[in-house]
Amino acid sequence: MKFFLISDNIDTQMGMRLAGIEGVVVHERRDVLKELERVMHDPEIAIVMITTKLIETCPEVISELKLRQLKPLIVEVPDRHGESNIGETIDRYVSEAIGVKL
Repeated sequence: MKFFLISDNIDTQMGMRLAGIEGVVVHERRDVLKELERVMHDPEIAIVMITTKLIETCPEVISELKLRQLKPLIVEVPDRHGESNIGETIDRYVSEAIGVKL
């Protein structure tokens, strides 16, 4: 089972590459969706890491995949430029999953 990174930043991609994680650098929504489609059908990939900025380009698609797909697991990677609202993100996902506002 492999990790795969979809990043908007070459530095993030290079750092992950040093750890043995393959990935791509994209900047447009259509490219993010194309890469997601490709990795979702790759049986070797167990975890897909996506940078926060790219998740913000297609949040509805990412949310739907997280809720509906068993594999691969989609993980948000905070980028170095923005502020991370991971707590709010977790609250939102839990609320959507169980239908109760936290």
